Amino acid sequence: MPQTVFPAAGTMFTPSGFSPHLASTCSEADPEEEEGPQEARGPGACAADGPPITSASLDTLIQHLVPTADYYPEAKVRKFGPKILQLLTEWTETFPTDFREEKMVGLFKDIIHRIAPCDEAYWKTLNQVLQTLNQKLAAIAQGEESIVKVNASSVSSISDKLVGFKTKPPPIQKDILSICNDPYTLAQQLTHVELEHLSHIGPEEFVQAFVQKDPLDSTQPCFSEQKKKTTNLEAYVRWFNRLCYLVATEICMPAKKKQRAQVIEFFIDVARECFNIGNFNSLMAIISGMNMSPVSRLKKTWGKAKTAKFFILEHQMDPTGNFYNYRTALRGAVHRSQTANSIREKIVIPFFSLLIKDIYFLNEGCANRLPNGHVHFAKFVELARQVGEFMTWKQIECPFETDRSILHYLHTAPIFSEDGLYLASYESESPENQVEKDRWKALRSNILVKTKELKEHHGS
Repeated sequence: MPQTVFPAAGTMFTPSGFSPHLASTCSEADPEEEEGPQEARGPGACAADGPPITSASLDTLIQHLVPTADYYPEAKVRKFGPKILQLLTEWTETFPTDFREEKMVGLFKDIIHRIAPCDEAYWKTLNQVLQTLNQKLAAIAQGEESIVKVNASSVSSISDKLVGFKTKPPPIQKDILSICNDPYTLAQQLTHVELEHLSHIGPEEFVQAFVQKDPLDSTQPCFSEQKKKTTNLEAYVRWFNRLCYLVATEICMPAKKKQRAQVIEFFIDVARECFNIGNFNSLMAIISGMNMSPVSRLKKTWGKAKTAKFFILEHQMDPTGNFYNYRTALRGAVHRSQTANSIREKIVIPFFSLLIKDIYFLNEGCANRLPNGHVHFAKFVELARQVGEFMTWKQIECPFETDRSILHYLHTAPIFSEDGLYLASYESESPENQVEKDRWKALRSNILVKTKELKEHHGS
């Protein structure tokens, strides 16, 4: 497992309290109390006045962060009030789902009643914070409802089509080229879908994802016990998989070789436009769909298509060197975003599965505590930096005009399962070896059995 090396910690807390350096700094900052016992200063004084804390024992951190009668006297509310306001504001903005429970809202209001009487301005600020929080929670609930509706429509369309297959899957009434034949327009609509999904993912979902095993290990689903807290992250992974299968379905579906080649060329152009926009997640999904075995085996079809641009894009997303080419392109997109003159140039949509993998290995490859038992601040600062960067990218509003018909098709168009893709592929270009012939025979038998069962069910 890769190890991440961080700079050694600087100022430290000793197990019993402050380090000598930190204590001396605090003493110099307040000479009037120089001769008094250190404990009389209150737990938070040195932490506030001294140099930045880089590590401490957990008990010491709790001692210095939890208010007490000595540390947080009523007389100093005016001094600490703005800091508390800032903390509550950032907390509700960054982790709004923490406040979905009535208990948390009750604690929040309790803090309001404690500090608001000291300054009328606090009432106004805290009311604004509450209003913003309610709006965020309403938006999150609405987003989760829309995800459920989309998933329901997608699942039903898949199962309905697969059961009725006989030999070759029946042609679906519409295809992508009948809905949108402009690669740039489709890339824009894919960017709409990506940014919509990203907008609902909160930083707490990354934390929940790492409670279990590797989130990308399909044999060990990491969301099973944290489903409610990783709903949006899980939905985004499903969207990536759906786009892969949609691309493969659109290529395998046409009966004629020329039409299949035309679809391949179209998706190559869509992938290129996604790259130019900075939408790397859709780009990778399209490439993955075109590299699925039922598609890649269509040698006659690929021979008819102009594929030079595809190999260039494939090279950009090559996993060699830990996705070196992709990471270079991502850095370029990030730099463009930071110096952008327009909203379009600000768009950065990373290859999400790799982002999750990076954060996972950073979390697993670095210990939470230093050898002396202190909390490893540097690790959590790096985790916060990576998640924070993602949070910046997801806040970009899509600048492209919405096309409802295209979006509806992307979410609800029937897609083949893996067996359906292989069946369509074999019907388009005959099996070339005995393994493929045996699989084709088994698939056709399976479809005939399902068709017979379906007829008997309707007959009864």
